[in-house]
Amino acid sequence: MNTQPIQLTHKEFDVLAAMSGGEKAPSQRKLEELTGHSLSTVSRVMKKLTEYGYVSGSKITPSGLSALEPYRAKRAVFIAAGFGSRLVPITLNTPKPLVRVNGKRIIDSLIDACLDAGISEIYIVRGYLGEQFDQLLYKYPQIKFIENPSYNEANNIGSAMAARYLLQDAYVLEADLLVYNPKIIRKYNYCSNVLGIWKERTDDWCLTTKDGYVDEEKIGGLNCHQMVGIYYLNSADGARLAEDIKTAYEAPGGKEMYWETVPNQRFRGKYKIEVRPCDEKDIVEIDTFRELKAIDRTYDV
Repeated sequence: MNTQPIQLTHKEFDVLAAMSGGEKAPSQRKLEELTGHSLSTVSRVMKKLTEYGYVSGSKITPSGLSALEPYRAKRAVFIAAGFGSRLVPITLNTPKPLVRVNGKRIIDSLIDACLDAGISEIYIVRGYLGEQFDQLLYKYPQIKFIENPSYNEANNIGSAMAARYLLQDAYVLEADLLVYNPKIIRKYNYCSNVLGIWKERTDDWCLTTKDGYVDEEKIGGLNCHQMVGIYYLNSADGARLAEDIKTAYEAPGGKEMYWETVPNQRFRGKYKIEVRPCDEKDIVEIDTFRELKAIDRTYDV
């Protein structure tokens, strides 16, 4: 049995992480489904993980769980400072993340998903009607707030600037996304990644890929992934982004940028961010009051 830490391959990580999800040992058929790898690949990887001492009798061992620790998400940073102007009139008196949909605040679905993944270090970057976020403390007393003083003059890069030293091993989430499948927030991540919904055509922000990683970010495209505002940044990328965010923010026109364009456009080539596919049934962004009424008929008055 190996006693030294082993650098897992992506496929070894995928299988080991899939095995960590419950007390019952998943079959290799189930691992094929969970990982997207072929049955022969799963079988081959299981043999290697057994040799490492990370798997025994089809179950993950304490050593296997320790091997996953370097990949654990340590914190979540919510970008929640904006006006939510497209959801007027509801957002005239309520920040968009606190708007209730079918009786539940939008942001609660995201916070609950993070907690389910074992992420309890949670920060919310607030600005517009910021004091209203204090209500979250009754349900989530562990939340810490970060003030964004530039929310009324800068794009969401201002929020990233305010939280730039907290981006290592962290999820960075737009706080106005309604989550239906909490499992899209993972306890372990092999590398930096962003959620994307495959589209044959979209007029929204989208990502083209090369070998599964972000190649280009743009508005509108064919056969691409529509970008979902949930990123995970590993330690190296989070530290690098702290400096690049500052550089971009302080440059002419920098305050008009979205923070995501810093790694995907402004410093393209410095980052290797995997696109992690998800489905429209997993998550939805409510952009307009019309869309809100379609989801929650109590607003249709």
